[in-house]
This record gives sequence, structure tokens and C-alpha cells, in this order.
Amino acid sequence: MYAVIRTGGKQYRVAEGDVLRIEKITGDIGAEVSFTDVLLLGGTDSPKVGRPTVSGARVVGKVLAQDKHRRVLHFRKEKEGWTRRRGHRQPYTEVKVTSISG
Repeated sequence: MYAVIRTGGKQYRVAEGDVLRIEKITGDIGAEVSFTDVLLLGGTDSPKVGRPTVSGARVVGKVLAQDKHRRVLHFRKEKEGWTRRRGHRQPYTEVKVTSISG
């Protein structure tokens, strides 16, 4: 069984046991998180498509890590002879999907 969930402005196709990195959400390491924005449930005889979400469907996961991605550099050089180098590290939450119900 698999599901398509929406979190952090993005959509993810998940199945039980999958580990995914999503936009940062609140929760300690080891805590359980629940996603109720389930857009599609599949893997059975007939998939359930939500309009916009499937009512009563839920995906439960466990928080594995709260971390930051690798640094992305933004380098700018002007003709006049000055440079600027700035970086950014986007925070994320790593979640392992434990169950899908619906």
C-alpha cells in the first residue's frame, strides 16, 4: 500500500518503511508525527483519490532526525572589483513512515 501526502508545500509518494526528508516540522527525535493531508491511497484493487484529500486517511511516521542540508553557496562578482559570498543551509526533518491507514 502506498499514499501521496502533502507537507511543506510539496507532495511525496510514500510506502511503509520509507525514509524521507521533508521541510522542517516541530517534533523531537523519536516522536510520532501524523499526516492527514493524504491526496491518494493506492496499492489495493482500486485506488482512492481525494477531492482534495481522502477523508479518514492518515499516514503515521517517526522522526529520525532534525538537521540541515549541505551548504548552498551564492557567489556574486561585479565588474568593479568586489565580490560577495553567502551561504544557506535549509533545515529538514527526516521521517520514517510506520503505518498507512485509510
